[in-house]
Amino acid sequence: MIRKHNFSAGPAAIPREVLERAQAEMLDWNKMGLSIMEMSHRSKEFIAVAQKSEADLRLLLSIPNNYKVLFLQGGATSQFGMIPLNLARADQVTAYIETGMWSTKAIVEGRRYSQLEVVASAAEKGYRSVPTQSELNLGDDVAYLHYASNETVGGLSFDYVPQIGDVPVVADMSSDILSKEIDVSSFGMIYAGAQKNIGPAGLTVVIIRDDLLDRAQAMTPKMYNYKVHAAAGSMSNTPPTFAWYLSGLVFEWLLERGGIAAIEQINRRKAQKLYQEIDATGFYKNQIVSNNRSMMNVPFNIHDASLESVFLEQAAKADLLNLKGHKAVGGMRASIYNAVAEESVDVLVDFMQNFERQHG
Repeated sequence: MIRKHNFSAGPAAIPREVLERAQAEMLDWNKMGLSIMEMSHRSKEFIAVAQKSEADLRLLLSIPNNYKVLFLQGGATSQFGMIPLNLARADQVTAYIETGMWSTKAIVEGRRYSQLEVVASAAEKGYRSVPTQSELNLGDDVAYLHYASNETVGGLSFDYVPQIGDVPVVADMSSDILSKEIDVSSFGMIYAGAQKNIGPAGLTVVIIRDDLLDRAQAMTPKMYNYKVHAAAGSMSNTPPTFAWYLSGLVFEWLLERGGIAAIEQINRRKAQKLYQEIDATGFYKNQIVSNNRSMMNVPFNIHDASLESVFLEQAAKADLLNLKGHKAVGGMRASIYNAVAEESVDVLVDFMQNFERQHG
């Protein structure tokens, strides 16, 4: 079997070892004579899988005991509405930082359920750097401060955690969760769609501080209420069981490789190799300032834009897949999540060097 080099932004690469284990267990999980997809989510066997997944995630991120971990359906986009419904009164100000496509989508939805204020924006800097801490000016009675720690489309990443006194910080970490060490206690809530750096699509992980669970507006639908899901162990309805199981295998895979500290070192090496090649001669370019460059999503262009379609065509023939940039920005983008092997980055860098020799 040939496994090609997959740089998809999401759904994204899953570790080969995880896929092979899932393949081996597909028809007969734990010698029970059925697949885990065919098992009741309320069975003691699946509950044990769910509990181990949560325990492993808690271990990986050193999640404090006063935080709940939820495994939910609907994707991170569903959280854009759930967050204000759960954490703010309808007449209360919510503060958002705008740094690209996904934070903008969160802002549009958040305005439907709260008095939303954009307290800082990267637009003034051409989305090449994030607003600084000193630019964050919040008024009184702010329910929370929301930001996207890493913008998947533009490759813009925060190099600090915004902090405004006692205001809870809510972070969309869909594309950089588990890629580097973080202090969970710095946040009121973290959420992440699984399909980039956790597992398959269909699952969203929410990590929320206990004291924030009693804020939901009366209009909040039951299945959008974090407190309801926390009380039921994320099983108020039938959860995406296969995605939950596969994500648990990814957590095990990370722990077996030394946890977050170890994978962060690998991720930094991968990103350094790729950015070094982009910056080497001027043939390739990335517009993001160095300290805000994403370690997970690396967009780049060629100085002669007419060569970009040729680059993508030849890359695909060289088994380098999903390098086309998002339609909103064009160019190329290499998403180098945890599951993308360092060898794949090396192959990409070699290809980029050869392409430049041919067309430079």
